[in-house]
Amino acid sequence: AAVGALGPRLAQIYGQGESPMTITAMSRALMADVLASGDEARIGSVGIAQTGIELGIGGVDDSLLPAGEVGEVLVRGATVMQGYWMNPEASVATLANDWLHTGDIGCLDHDGFLTLKDRSKDLIISGGSNIYPREVEEVLQRHPLVAEVAVIGRKHAEWGEEVVACIVAAGNIEPVVLENELDRLCLAQIARFKRPKAYVFMSELPKNNTGKVLKTVLRDQLAYVE
Repeated sequence: AAVGALGPRLAQIYGQGESPMTITAMSRALMADVLASGDEARIGSVGIAQTGIELGIGGVDDSLLPAGEVGEVLVRGATVMQGYWMNPEASVATLANDWLHTGDIGCLDHDGFLTLKDRSKDLIISGGSNIYPREVEEVLQRHPLVAEVAVIGRKHAEWGEEVVACIVAAGNIEPVVLENELDRLCLAQIARFKRPKAYVFMSELPKNNTGKVLKTVLRDQLAYVE
């Protein structure tokens, strides 16, 4: 929507503290090329690897997956950290097999454009199917009366996990009315098994000092809420 309204004036970047310089980027010039190509999938990507960075998508045992396959984003290059200070166990796990394991889920296309799906620790597995909370959140956020949303997995005796949507409503509306509208929205735009099985309405979402939603807190709070 922003690109449609403003044109190719925005740049997208992807990085993390373990690799302090940017991992991938979509410059304004590259964004303009993507827009001209009409490739909508790439507009939502975070661009291509920067100089000196090698990207891979890891599957089981860190085997590299082909283009289009979804797995953990792996990074290596001169900017990657040597390890965590005074935490050798975490260093070994994060830097296994000479790759930085980002904890992010994504995929590469045939030209090396990276699209992020979610955080691996937030992945919901329900009935043997992978559900990415970000995909569900993006649908729920399209409703004009949803101010904020966070989707998490909650343990379920039969399915392993169930999808729960934590909603901060914008304006006055009966929760049951909004819940029904959100359910119809999800049924129209994503697969039935991905839609939330429960909605929890909150006055605010728990966040850290930087404004990031604390899904671990939500999972703990809702672990035994029916």
